[in-house]
Amino acid sequence: MSLQDDLWSRAQHALPGGVSSPVRAFQAVDGDPIFYREASGAHFEDLDGKRYLDFVMSWGPMILGHAHPTVVETVQAAVTRGMSYGAPCEDEVKLAEKVRDWHPAVEKLRFVSSGTEAVMSAIRLARGATGRDRILKFSGCYHGHSDALLVAAGSGLVTFGEPASAGVPADFTHLTSVLPLDDDAALEAFFADKGGELAVAVIEPLPANNGLLVQRKAFLEKLRALTEEHGALLLFDEVISGFRLGKGGASEAYEITPDLVTFGKIMGGGMPVGAFGGSVALMDQLAPLGPVYQAGTLSGNPVAMAAGLATLQVLEEQDAYQRLESLGQRLEQGLAEASEGRQLPFRLVRVASLFWLAPLGTDAVRSAEALPADFGEAYRPIHSALLAQGIYLAPSAYEVGFLSTAHQEEDVDRLVSALASFAR
Repeated sequence: MSLQDDLWSRAQHALPGGVSSPVRAFQAVDGDPIFYREASGAHFEDLDGKRYLDFVMSWGPMILGHAHPTVVETVQAAVTRGMSYGAPCEDEVKLAEKVRDWHPAVEKLRFVSSGTEAVMSAIRLARGATGRDRILKFSGCYHGHSDALLVAAGSGLVTFGEPASAGVPADFTHLTSVLPLDDDAALEAFFADKGGELAVAVIEPLPANNGLLVQRKAFLEKLRALTEEHGALLLFDEVISGFRLGKGGASEAYEITPDLVTFGKIMGGGMPVGAFGGSVALMDQLAPLGPVYQAGTLSGNPVAMAAGLATLQVLEEQDAYQRLESLGQRLEQGLAEASEGRQLPFRLVRVASLFWLAPLGTDAVRSAEALPADFGEAYRPIHSALLAQGIYLAPSAYEVGFLSTAHQEEDVDRLVSALASFAR
């Protein structure tokens, strides 16, 4: 029995499903989960010493690659000064200032420990600031696992209070409304009916948890206009898109400024970090200045703050976004050339350094409802074929891939070649 097999057997007896987060269990693809032993740059090794080219990159935060020397040195120095203070630290202020300088929606922000916590706290702030209770989300957007946001979209234009997970009381979600993405008529109908009750509309401006569902700018502009018209707030969940599309994330790319924005992933440089931010007027309604309570013992953790600050500084100093765009263009062009004369079993969707192998036979997929029901099964053999060649893609058809500055041109070419080989 290999070390991998042995540990997987033990894990299933010690952890629910053998994992600490469901998608890692490989239930959406063939085979068993891979246990990392170590990771560096664009590669990792499993427990048996097999080397893989990684396009998951810890689900996005490793924009500089695994174990970037500058980030590692910064973290090592920070650890020697203490792993947790439960008190303010200098890098906390520096990172907040950096984010404020980069993102158009942020005048002040508060650090938390995860994206889930960031969205949960931002929604509480929105409810407190508006004096309203109803929230609006969109099917195909994931905002963490807090109770009010674990709501499923039904077959109608709008659904109310339908928990998508056991253990979530219906009373916790009956004030959550759900709309399909990219549906102007449904959006207008909702605001005509419920706009006066709405505290906040929360959306991933670039949905990247149910495929890469690139939104029309006009749809996001309509959402911005309707929230303003009805006295509601607009929350952009940029946990994935923040600092990956550029300094100002999707807000800058779409030229739309939300009232509130949430961050995670890259902001922590690989450490557990989240944050939410907005205007001074909104953020000063948080305790200790205002009536909206939010707190966290590990918020502003000194090691995480150091890692995040180092990551953003490297991104800025090395003109990383131009490098990432160049790699993305190479992937796109390579697959376009590989598809000449043959039919690839997918269509590439790419925005900056995010990419997704979308289903064939569809135009631009902008909503969860537009995805074919059998898409997940069609992805299984692609994942298996590439994994056998030492290329690690997300173990789910609905998750996106990530490029990093550690990826080289030959890494992108290797991915293109493997996908073309699968098509043959």
